[in-house]
Amino acid sequence: MPRDNMASLIQRVARQARITFRSPAGPAFGENLHRLQQLLDEVRAEDLHLAPRGPAAAAAAPGGGFLRAGAVPPVSYMHICETESFSMGVFLLRSGACIPLHDHPGMNGLLKVLYGTLRIACMDTLPPAAAAPPPAAGPCHRALFRSRQQYTPASPPCLLSPHTDNLHQIDAVDGPAAFLDILAPPYDPQHGRDCHYYRLLEGSPAGAEPPGLPREVWLMETPQAADFWCGGEPYPGPRVSL
Repeated sequence: MPRDNMASLIQRVARQARITFRSPAGPAFGENLHRLQQLLDEVRAEDLHLAPRGPAAAAAAPGGGFLRAGAVPPVSYMHICETESFSMGVFLLRSGACIPLHDHPGMNGLLKVLYGTLRIACMDTLPPAAAAPPPAAGPCHRALFRSRQQYTPASPPCLLSPHTDNLHQIDAVDGPAAFLDILAPPYDPQHGRDCHYYRLLEGSPAGAEPPGLPREVWLMETPQAADFWCGGEPYPGPRVSL
């Protein structure tokens, strides 16, 4: 059963996110961010009226208006709220789904697993070097492959900043998964915050355990993969007002 404080919890998360990210350069940012992480760590799937789906469940809203040629999307998004300083919603990944390696230009982010298991590979962008990149079919960028870890509902939130862990790939492991996502500020192509996708030139971040992390790698910027797209679903949880 949902907990008695479920509505106040997600509302408190949203209010703390607004407090935290309205002054990301302010002296209290670190303290506010820590408080936000603490609140986010308390959130469970039942607080948002979500239940784990079976491995074959189709993440589709009634009517399936976002189906692509009869196919269900590998990933679906439930919008909760958005302001100029942050956005919050839930991503649902079907079994075996992957959100490809991508960036969050100039943005902070927090990710809290609600159900299932996610494998998250995190990287930092690095300044250009004198060394030439390996042969590739597109623009290449240096990056620091920092970590590749598994997250479950028992894990603390995964945190990214404009300079640390800003690129990441998210894979659902052994079944469907869902996570609560906060991005601050939201994506906005008109203000230089567009999402870019990348491919690790020496293999997939989801492959065998890479040696010697952290270590430098080369990434090639790519278009969004043809087999990845994100559908939309209505958010069933407590209403958030800001």
